Amino acid sequence: MPQTIISLSTHGAGLYEFTADAEVFVRKSGIEEGLLTVFVRHTSCSLLIQENADPDVKSDLDRFFKRLVPPSDDPSMGWIVHTAEGADDMPAHIKAALTQTSIGIPVGQGRLMLGTWQGLYLFEHRDRPHHREVVLHLGR
Repeated sequence: MPQTIISLSTHGAGLYEFTADAEVFVRKSGIEEGLLTVFVRHTSCSLLIQENADPDVKSDLDRFFKRLVPPSDDPSMGWIVHTAEGADDMPAHIKAALTQTSIGIPVGQGRLMLGTWQGLYLFEHRDRPHHREVVLHLGR
């Protein structure tokens, strides 16, 4: 069963699409039908399948999560204890806990079975740049 690790560089919080990387991996595998498992190897970012046609969707999601879980130096977050790595660290862990670190995507006819406007995203929850690793595993 084919497996690879792709590296993604982020430049701060937001959504980073990597659908094309996953499509290339599936195509090169030669597998016609199966399940692509996508797993992110970090605890302060997550994965999403989301609309990739209108960029407003990405910015609205980012703003929603910033309102839902503000930085730990916000007065409403005074209960947070884990602050050693900055005001964005524990909120990033909370956001990752609310979303997903693994996604399964069906593969048919050698292609991801995503909908017309769907894309695969790394959802970076930290404010500063990071190097992220995502595992792609294709099973039959």
